[in-house]
Amino acid sequence: MLSEIAYTHNHLPGDAPEHACGIFGLWAPGRSVALDTYYALVTLQHRGQESAGIVVANGKKMGMKRGMGLVNDVFSAEDLLDLQGYAAIGHVRYSTTGTSSFLNTRPLLIRYKQGELAIAHNGNIVNSELLRKQLEQTGSIFQSTIDCEVFAHLIACSKANILEEALAEAARKVLGGYAIIFLQQDKLVALRDPNGIRPLMLGLLDGKYMVASESCVFDTLGGSFLREIGPGEMVVISEHGLQSYQVVPPSRFALCAFEYIYFARPDSDIEGLNTHAMRKQLGQELAKESYCDADIVCGVPDSSISAAIGYAEEANLPFEMALVKNRYMGRTFIKPTQEQREISVKLKLNPVRKLVAGKRVLLVDDSIVRGTTMSYIISLLREVGAREIHVRITSPPYRYPCYFGIDTSARGDLIASSRTIDEIRQEIGADSLHYLHLETLSRVVAAHGLQVCMACFNRDYPVSIDDCSISAAIKEDGSGA
Repeated sequence: MLSEIAYTHNHLPGDAPEHACGIFGLWAPGRSVALDTYYALVTLQHRGQESAGIVVANGKKMGMKRGMGLVNDVFSAEDLLDLQGYAAIGHVRYSTTGTSSFLNTRPLLIRYKQGELAIAHNGNIVNSELLRKQLEQTGSIFQSTIDCEVFAHLIACSKANILEEALAEAARKVLGGYAIIFLQQDKLVALRDPNGIRPLMLGLLDGKYMVASESCVFDTLGGSFLREIGPGEMVVISEHGLQSYQVVPPSRFALCAFEYIYFARPDSDIEGLNTHAMRKQLGQELAKESYCDADIVCGVPDSSISAAIGYAEEANLPFEMALVKNRYMGRTFIKPTQEQREISVKLKLNPVRKLVAGKRVLLVDDSIVRGTTMSYIISLLREVGAREIHVRITSPPYRYPCYFGIDTSARGDLIASSRTIDEIRQEIGADSLHYLHLETLSRVVAAHGLQVCMACFNRDYPVSIDDCSISAAIKEDGSGA
């Protein structure tokens, strides 16, 4: 049986990496929740632009709408009127496992012995292939290639009569970094991995409970933040209120460092720390490490603006919005020629010629993963007359793959895995290049009392991967622990 644990509301237990997903759930009897869920997904759009979906429960059946593209593209006003219900979960996706197709859009909705069950998931289950093979050998038939379907089959195969018991069994079998929300007609359940790699927040909206990937959602909806769901914690929300269970013992806490560096919106707080403030501080530390006598400082929008402001303030240099991002660009279609591909990039990002021409530009970004986007940004700045371009990165070199919800699964794709910093500088075409020292990032994190996963920088993976289906690939490319 599950052993309930008690929490008070105040208890807290580009060329950049691609986001994983954003998830949201709301349990609000007496309220129609589809529009709330839609607004939540728009707020989380930065976490995934590939597909979006909503599932609602009304006590009799579940309704679902999902599709490829941005939230505004997927849902019409008529769709939201049709999605009548008192509870909902929503999902925005960027694929890190499984192909980019309608079949893999989420939430996942299944029917099993206990009725209907909807699932929204952020992260990666690293032993999903191993579990999938075991389940298929016992008769399970998978409908998609997404890893969270493993959870669905483990629950369906369980002999437990209630979702909480079945989910607790499943949680003890899966490995990886995940935040996941389940919806049945009579309850909403949220679960976070035992390392806390992916974030999951608990909030209130007019006295009703909601969960989300980021706290900024609660602000958008006019709600309030209660606390973060703890590592290995399962929260059950129903007509009986909120119950909390420690279904997997908390392990080494290892929140993904890129939530602070890049993923989360600047108006979100994680572990009590505002992400804008953290990025600004990293920019200040970067200026202390690598001052450059430039004419202007600019950031690659949007995630690096905070860091660029911090760099400019610390270095006493003028900050300028020298790069403008088109926020109304949807997905870019595959272009048949190089010229058309370049036009597509220019539609997304364009330098301000009169601010850049003849200037020594200090360009701040959060990371360089493959190097292609940074190289092109530098070429754009040179085209409009930049005299010098000095690049400063607010994270250490990204050398090792992430297996817990970021799309960098092949080490050979990472520019820093096989090149020196000067070789990277030459490849991207910069006059100088400096990454934030790993020791500096570690010191800043420790000063805030944080514990984060930095395996992409130092190969210190928080989850043992020796027995996972990815272990062979990890060892082959030399990135295994």
